[in-house]
Amino acid sequence: MINKISNSLLILAVAGLMSTGSAIAQSTTTSTSEAGPGVVDPGHPRVNQVNRREARQQNRIANGVKNGSLSAKQTSNLEKREASVQNREQKDMAAHNGHLTKAEQKGINRQQNRISKSIYKDKHK
Repeated sequence: MINKISNSLLILAVAGLMSTGSAIAQSTTTSTSEAGPGVVDPGHPRVNQVNRREARQQNRIANGVKNGSLSAKQTSNLEKREASVQNREQKDMAAHNGHLTKAEQKGINRQQNRISKSIYKDKHK
């Protein structure tokens, strides 16, 4: 019974985080100075690549929650790490008028690689 309740709460938390991200994306304009996670800007492939990868990893986490291969603690940890990547991306983009430099993209990709490995390990324990 408690396991069902904790799984339900976890699913609600993940859904809330995902809807918050989409709400933020919808509330931003198409100007490059306000671009951020979830905002597609066809003129900036580095930003788009990072955002696509974040979305894929969020889907992997959500699937792990849905099929029960991720615990609440694992999901919470992964979500915190994903939020950290998104915060880094926003700060980097704010410093460069909505763009990411190659070095910034490389650093974000390195962080995402570590999270990706953690998602895999956590789902296959």
